[in-house]
Amino acid sequence: MKKKDMHAYTYAYETLRDQIFNGDIEPQTKLTEEMLADRLGISRTPIRSAIAKLEQEGIIRNKRVYIPTATDMHHIFQVRMLLEGYAAKYCSNFISEDALNRLKNCVEVGFNGTTEEVMKANHVFHQIIVQETRNPLMIEIIDKMQSIIYLFRKMVVQQKRPHLFDEHAKIYKAIEEHNEQLAQELMIEHLKKDLEFSISRITH
Repeated sequence: MKKKDMHAYTYAYETLRDQIFNGDIEPQTKLTEEMLADRLGISRTPIRSAIAKLEQEGIIRNKRVYIPTATDMHHIFQVRMLLEGYAAKYCSNFISEDALNRLKNCVEVGFNGTTEEVMKANHVFHQIIVQETRNPLMIEIIDKMQSIIYLFRKMVVQQKRPHLFDEHAKIYKAIEEHNEQLAQELMIEHLKKDLEFSISRITH
C-alpha cells in the first residue's frame, strides 16, 4: 500500500472507530462505503479497507455497529490475561535491552504526559510486551482485538482509573528484575482491574 493510500486508510479507520465509540454513528445505521465516503470526504477504497478491519475486530457486524456486551468483554479479557500474562512472563527472561528502555519510557510518560501521550504510552506498553514474544500467532490475535482494546484504553485513561501507571511501573520492575512469576501475576491483576473499571463505567 502506497504511503498516501496508507494515510487515507489510517484516517478512515481511526475516524470511524472513534465515531462509533463516541456514539456519533448509531448502531442501527447501515454502513455503506458510499455513505461513509461522503461522511468522511474521502474515496471508497480506504473506507472499504477500514470497514474490513473493523469487521475483523468485531466492531462492525452485518454492516452495522456492534458494541460489545459485558459477556463479550469478559471473553476478550480472558484471552488478554492468558496471552499478555504469558507475554509478561516471557519478557522477564527474553526482552531486549532496547525494548526494556522503551517500556521504561512508557511508564514515565504515563505519569507525566498529556492525555494523548498517555493514551499512546498505554498502547505501546502492552504492544511491546506482546511483540517481544516474537510469536506471530499471539501478535495476530491481539491485533484483531485492537478496536475493543482501544475502547478500554480510552476509558481507563480519560476517566483516570486509579493506580493505572503504578501497575505499569510494577510490571516493568518485575520484568527488569527477571521475576517471571510476579510479572505474569501483576499483568493478569492489571487487566482484571481494567475490566472491572470498564464494566462499571459502561453498565452504570
